[in-house]
Amino acid sequence: MPLDATPARPVEVWGGVEASIVRIGERWRDQAVETGHRARPEDLERIAALGIGTLRYPVLWESVAPRHPGERDWSWHDERLGRLRRLGISVIAGLLHHGSGPRYTSLLDPLFPEKLAAHAEAVALRYPWVRHFTPVNEPLTTARFSGLYGHWYPHRSDAPAFLRALVNQCRGVVLAMQAIRRVTPEASLVQTEDLGRTFATPLLQYQAAFENERRWLSFDLLCGRVGPLHRLYAFMRANGIAAAELDWLRANARPPDILGMNHYLTSDRYLDERPEAYPASAQGGNGRHRYADVEAVRVDLPASALEPAARLRELWDRYRRPVALTEVHHGCTREEQLRWLAEGWDAAVALKRQGADVRALTVWALLGVRDWNSLLLRQDGFYEPGAFDIRSTPPRPTALAAATAALASGRRFHHPVLDTPGWWRRPGRHYVTPAGGVPDTLRAAPPVLITGGAGRMARVLARHCAMRGLPAVALPRAALDITDPAAVEAALARHRPWAVINAAGHGPEARAARPGEAMGAGVVAAACAASRLPFLLISAAQVFGGSGPRAFTEEDTPLPCCRFGHDKAAAEALVLAAHPTALVIRAGRLVEIGAAGGAPDTPAAAVSHMPDLAQAMLDLLVDGESGIWHLTHPSPEPCAEPGPAPPEGGTVCLASCRGHLMPPLGAALREALWPAARPPVGAGEVFLNGSSA
Repeated sequence: MPLDATPARPVEVWGGVEASIVRIGERWRDQAVETGHRARPEDLERIAALGIGTLRYPVLWESVAPRHPGERDWSWHDERLGRLRRLGISVIAGLLHHGSGPRYTSLLDPLFPEKLAAHAEAVALRYPWVRHFTPVNEPLTTARFSGLYGHWYPHRSDAPAFLRALVNQCRGVVLAMQAIRRVTPEASLVQTEDLGRTFATPLLQYQAAFENERRWLSFDLLCGRVGPLHRLYAFMRANGIAAAELDWLRANARPPDILGMNHYLTSDRYLDERPEAYPASAQGGNGRHRYADVEAVRVDLPASALEPAARLRELWDRYRRPVALTEVHHGCTREEQLRWLAEGWDAAVALKRQGADVRALTVWALLGVRDWNSLLLRQDGFYEPGAFDIRSTPPRPTALAAATAALASGRRFHHPVLDTPGWWRRPGRHYVTPAGGVPDTLRAAPPVLITGGAGRMARVLARHCAMRGLPAVALPRAALDITDPAAVEAALARHRPWAVINAAGHGPEARAARPGEAMGAGVVAAACAASRLPFLLISAAQVFGGSGPRAFTEEDTPLPCCRFGHDKAAAEALVLAAHPTALVIRAGRLVEIGAAGGAPDTPAAAVSHMPDLAQAMLDLLVDGESGIWHLTHPSPEPCAEPGPAPPEGGTVCLASCRGHLMPPLGAALREALWPAARPPVGAGEVFLNGSSA
């Protein structure tokens, strides 16, 4: 399924930098700091190189005037906005992004709207060339998370606090735009919101109907639609919102110039009065019924009801004003990120072709995000890449960058992973398996071919390919002799893979390479080069000699001291000579729960947990990376002091000068890998393609 930029009137490609400043208790989470963007002005040149002409960018209140409204520090913003102006990028200035404002205010402060407007006027005066503004990102969502669910400051969980936070933000948007337009009369309002729809069982239709009316409330308030006949008017009045406040919003309404929809796979919800059928974290209720509130994509509902196109069409039909997808991001593996971007793009293009005024799709979180998997409530450092992966220095373009650049320039983009639908369209996603089953859609797509299919690493790779919707063919030695060029060419012709991974002779069970495996790696690499196929070789830390005072990086020259290391070094040389753009992964000691080698005190930098290794390798393969990469875990402990290397090569620590992609090897995983009270056990048999893998 290619991404094709060919509507009658082009949909623009915008970009966005996730820069939320969210207060949680007495802590502020600042995504610009946590993703490193605050210290990397050159990120803007990288974004411009993608062809993006419009960027959602922060001029956040908490950043400019954190201590006192009269003490403003513009230095960082002056440099960044000036740089964007020189690059020819139009800015959509965000003034508050899921925040509660600086320390001297909050969403419940009666003067919050006026204080926000003062900041907005100061921004307009400072940057009169900025024409587009989002004074408050997602006011309804922010009010829910801060006033109804208690996640963010001021941590309230009641309807009056929710509605007060919402009305304050909407009044703040109106006053902010009035102040901005006194300086810049032509300034436009790009208002964003998450508009996820709620589905439900028959018993809970009443709750779904309420939530489906509530999802429009911020836009309805800004468009002057909330009067006595509005379905939620009585609810608002009963929970502390004065009639005069709603009258003021109607009298001062100036509808947004562009209505922006921020849509995520978790936006659409499903309510079910059988909470025991779902995870405990999804169980709750409304005081009248107990129920589970889960992602609708994990329930057996018509696919057409859950597409981004359905929500975008509802937005257009309700307001008939220009619309845009203002956040498209999915925190998942790379191919799933591409598939989600494809769905968003297809939705925007299709609706545009049907006559709707669809302005743009925004590739959100170009630099990724930290800890949004917990709504910033935990400080795990959990990172989701975007078009760039900041774990490399400088940030590394991912496959999303290639897709973004293609769409921005009007070119067609295709990647083999787009031939398979996202996990939200595949079997296995449901909390409760549908009675009629779900059709398997994986067989038509080209596979990843894995050699050495009888090895444990190959089995782990095949398992993760299946989880990621990447069809895989794992061929054991009996099915493919990689030292035979004719056999290799026949396998490529028969299976028609889009990429090949050589896992032969690599796994926890491998202590010495079999004869011919180095030569075989070269044979497969040459065949892939001739067919212009990506090729990945799994190599090992033992290409370096024994223990050392520091970890070895990709820039160090291999100097093996054992037979296994010599064979792996020879394989690397043969592969890179035959296929200069091959990807060579050097792993540490391979470990897996139930089958860990080494000892509990092995430095993390000498270890590669196979599931984490498989995920990182597949991401790099989808990204089209090449050259040598080291993939071990970050290590807080020092490497061993130099000493004589044992015959099998000893413990070798690896580091990377290309990027640290592997997660920390935490205490819980260490305990699972090396249980104190029991010996290791086998991982069991896995069967692929009718053969023991």
